[in-house]
Amino acid sequence: MTSWITVCRIDDIPLLGSRRVARDKGADVALFRSSAGRVFALLDRCPHKGGKLSQGIVAGEGVVCPLHNWTIGFCDGKAAAPDEGSTPVFTVNLDGDAVQLDAQELATLGTDLPLPLAGPCTRRA
Repeated sequence: MTSWITVCRIDDIPLLGSRRVARDKGADVALFRSSAGRVFALLDRCPHKGGKLSQGIVAGEGVVCPLHNWTIGFCDGKAAAPDEGSTPVFTVNLDGDAVQLDAQELATLGTDLPLPLAGPCTRRA
């Protein structure tokens, strides 16, 4: 039996926009809302170079990575051809205006993947 966790309200995700959901382990989950109001969830990590998909542009039923313009499909997490690769897709449940994610998927899906590389540089000691 699926255990759903409410992560936000649908209006918290702007049309053609995103919102991030932090997890205890692994990369964040990115929630997206299409122009039709559908909600999708992907690991917030492009399979190419680890860009944060939540910072990308929503285009139809996918998101364009902000680093190298790869388009990642919301339904299957796959990169559009000719690019190759995929990112984990999370199951979304809408209960009224509540956006819910599967607790088991949140705890396990994609936690073995490296964290996104995009962001400010850090010094190494």
